[in-house]
Amino acid sequence: MAKRLIPTLNRVLIEKITAPAKTNAGILLPEKSSKLNSGKVVAVGPGLHDKAGNLIPTAVKEGDTVLLPEYGGTQVKLGEKEFHLYRDEDILGTLHD
Repeated sequence: MAKRLIPTLNRVLIEKITAPAKTNAGILLPEKSSKLNSGKVVAVGPGLHDKAGNLIPTAVKEGDTVLLPEYGGTQVKLGEKEFHLYRDEDILGTLHD
C-alpha cells in the first residue's frame, strides 16, 4: 500500500478541512453548517507543457488553503486518511486570513 502520492501534470492532492461537529461550549451543530468546501494542499504536480514546450506550473503550492467546487475531484484513500485529487484549473481560489 502506498503511503505517499505525488500528483502528475497539473493535479493537486487536497485534504479537505472538516468543520467541528460542536462548539467549544458543547452545542451540537447541524450538518449543513459543517459542510465546508475548502481544503489544505498536500502535494502538487509539476504542471503542464504548452504547445511551445514551456512548463506552466500549478497556481497553488503545498500548504495553501483553497476553495473547492461543490462537486468533482477524485477521492483517494491513503492509509487511514482520505484525500481528493483536483486539476489545477478546477480549484476556485486560495483562502487567506
